[in-house]
Amino acid sequence: MPLALFDWDGTIVDSIDRHFDAYAVVCRRFDLPFDREIFRCVYAPDWRLMYRRLGMPDDSIEEAGRAWQEAFAGNEAPPFAGAAAALERLSAAGYALGLVTGGHRAVIRPQLVRFGLAHLFPVRVFGDERIAGKPDPAPLELAIRRAGRLAARDGRAVPLLPGATVYVGDALDDMRMAAAAGVHGVGIVSGLASADELVAAGAVETVPSLAAWVERRLAKPAVRV
Repeated sequence: MPLALFDWDGTIVDSIDRHFDAYAVVCRRFDLPFDREIFRCVYAPDWRLMYRRLGMPDDSIEEAGRAWQEAFAGNEAPPFAGAAAALERLSAAGYALGLVTGGHRAVIRPQLVRFGLAHLFPVRVFGDERIAGKPDPAPLELAIRRAGRLAARDGRAVPLLPGATVYVGDALDDMRMAAAAGVHGVGIVSGLASADELVAAGAVETVPSLAAWVERRLAKPAVRV
């Protein structure tokens, strides 16, 4: 049973524009320059790292995080068209699925339930785990370990080696994390990163969407990573 791990924002849900709006509110509050190009250059799934890239003093970062949550509240985005159906297809084809996101569990868990996706992701690693965040390999390594424990409990076989796992994400730090963990990185081309940039960051392949990658993967004669 191959293991496929996914980013959340910008990969499964169409939320990046909403993230931009919330960060713009925070940057105005803290008098930091911010526009689309700055957002594209400094974006990081690890929000603390992103604030450091923006030049925010360390002693203001936690306050900024709370301000961002206030600005983002009630502004959640639905899954991309075809994403939910693609994930269902991948699960039905024999893949074990997991989520590795920089978002906090209190934010992401309710979305998983509302969008009917919770049952697809028995393995979850959130941004508030007590480990280093993306692009450090720790989140992916933790997800692989958790997948192994679930598989052993259920009497199933899931590869426990990073090389037998795929990670799908849209940010450069997603691909840097995958490369650092020795995981097959699939980069989604978007306003955050071009195909060339994703490959330079460590992506093994690039696609226009999660649904397109699932279509490509399941079109192969054998289900393997």
